[in-house]
Amino acid sequence: MGNITALIADALIFVMLPWLLWQIMRKSLPIVVLPILIGMMLAAWHVPVDTVGIPSVYGNNIGWVAVLVLAFTAGLEMWVHPGEEGGPSSFPAPPLGRLLGGAAVALGVPFLVGSFLAYEFFLPLKGWHAPHAAPWVAAASIGLCIAVSALPVLIGVVRELEPSQRPLGQLALKLAVVDDAALWIGLATLQFLEKGPATLHGWTGLEFLAVALLVGLAVLGSWASRNIQHPPLWVIWAAVPIYLAAGAWASMQLGLHELIGAYFAGAIMPPSWVRRLPVERVGTFSLIWLAPLFFGHSGLHINGDALTWPSVLASLSLVVISIVTKIGAVFLYPPAAGLSSRQALSVGALLQCKGLMEIVAATILHAQGMLSEFAFASLMVLAVISTTLTGPMFKLVAPRARREKASRDVRQRAVVSL
Repeated sequence: MGNITALIADALIFVMLPWLLWQIMRKSLPIVVLPILIGMMLAAWHVPVDTVGIPSVYGNNIGWVAVLVLAFTAGLEMWVHPGEEGGPSSFPAPPLGRLLGGAAVALGVPFLVGSFLAYEFFLPLKGWHAPHAAPWVAAASIGLCIAVSALPVLIGVVRELEPSQRPLGQLALKLAVVDDAALWIGLATLQFLEKGPATLHGWTGLEFLAVALLVGLAVLGSWASRNIQHPPLWVIWAAVPIYLAAGAWASMQLGLHELIGAYFAGAIMPPSWVRRLPVERVGTFSLIWLAPLFFGHSGLHINGDALTWPSVLASLSLVVISIVTKIGAVFLYPPAAGLSSRQALSVGALLQCKGLMEIVAATILHAQGMLSEFAFASLMVLAVISTTLTGPMFKLVAPRARREKASRDVRQRAVVSL
């Protein structure tokens, strides 16, 4: 009964309390940040929640499964985007080269600037040296977290935009897909680089089996997308846990984090199959009712002594670096020709959102010893602030849809009167 009681207390603090606060605030604050804030406050105030068994064993397991599902659905979301049907307010789709170039600039500039500043100014600070990583790897880890965009959170934001603003949101989503894939590739690359090529010499048959399994799933998905586009729905549902479990196991066997394999497992499922799955509903349910246990525990696992005023100032500096470099990169090289200044700023404001992707990335890097306690705490604060500012920043810089509509109406009435 002790584990059940601890799970109930866990759920009350990190699931029900954030949900109630979210409702009271009329959903003005992203729900993903609330359990993190609660966990961080408990850690900063050194509240002895461990006396009631928090974090609970069952809560840890449920939260872990939920975040695996979120990583998997993030991969699935590559094939499911809202608002693709276009409309009268849509602008022409940019060429693939321009789109990829814009995504590379939007990701590369924050990564390079963030990595350089982290290496030169942040890592020399007391407590910022990573325990199990070379300084350049730790700097690149911070730069990667600064550069990432939150695809799942952006999808929710785009669904709530006005019709006239949705094309901008859709363009941001296309860039975020590339950013998201680059994030997981970057995480895998950093872990391989930190462990060094010598790890390849210690491979057994299981590692080769893991590689073969991932390649086989990708080939199977490609073949099925061409030859079995509309199988019975039960076949699709049966394939989901197989892909998820196989991807997570394969990445773990390769010495990488399970979340990396879960993401890529979702990304290599046949697109025509994915579009028949209730990806949004599954992701929303996990995000609201299960994953808060993971996010709350992530905040709780922060070293409360690391949340000092210097670390808070460092977090604010990271926020400024993240916002300025992301928006500046999109403004200097817009991903589509013909974007106005406000439209480019709007896309940049959406892309600077960190959401749960940065939280997951920072958690992985921290668990691998590639981020210090202070860096991890600062990046968690960055994720909270960045995600919270996304909506207000977009409203501040976005083209005034209502004003433009009123101007069109006035012009139309003037034409009619003439």
